[in-house]
Amino acid sequence: MGRMKDQGYGTTARLFHWVTALLVFVMIPVGIAMTSEGFDGIRDELYIVHKGTGATLLVLVLLRVAWRLVRPAPPMPDSVPPMQRKLAGLNHWVLYLLLVVMTVSGYVRTVGDGFPIEWMDFLGVPTLLPEMPEVAGIMSVVHKFSVYALMAFIGAHIAAASYHGLIARDGVLGRMWPPVRRKN
Repeated sequence: MGRMKDQGYGTTARLFHWVTALLVFVMIPVGIAMTSEGFDGIRDELYIVHKGTGATLLVLVLLRVAWRLVRPAPPMPDSVPPMQRKLAGLNHWVLYLLLVVMTVSGYVRTVGDGFPIEWMDFLGVPTLLPEMPEVAGIMSVVHKFSVYALMAFIGAHIAAASYHGLIARDGVLGRMWPPVRRKN
């Protein structure tokens, strides 16, 4: 099949991908836990972790998108049909968009309701917006729906990567795995 010769992403893009994935896979269960019953004793700590991770993720995603604009994705093997290529590209850009919407809406919801983001306070980063409870309420809804959409697109992304890695074995998965590019 159309195996690829060293046409994978570089180490920087791979690290952006896997650190982003790690942060998202921390944030989602922490977000669920902090808004669920049974976590009263650690709710404040969960919120602090969630907000700090979200602020970090926003910066990381913006850097990642900038990197992607400067360094486009390597080509897929010829064996990948054109429609799959288009869907893969669309899925990636929707993931980037949802990550930005999710993190920005979380930020606006938090500071708009007058809550601190302790990690940003620790780093000396001032609050960038005034309190605006009405907007914060809207952003809370946007945040929740963007998380649901993000999980659906992540599921599609993982399913496609699994298909290419386990069934097609066409080298697509190797473009991003392992997290640090091997020297040839």
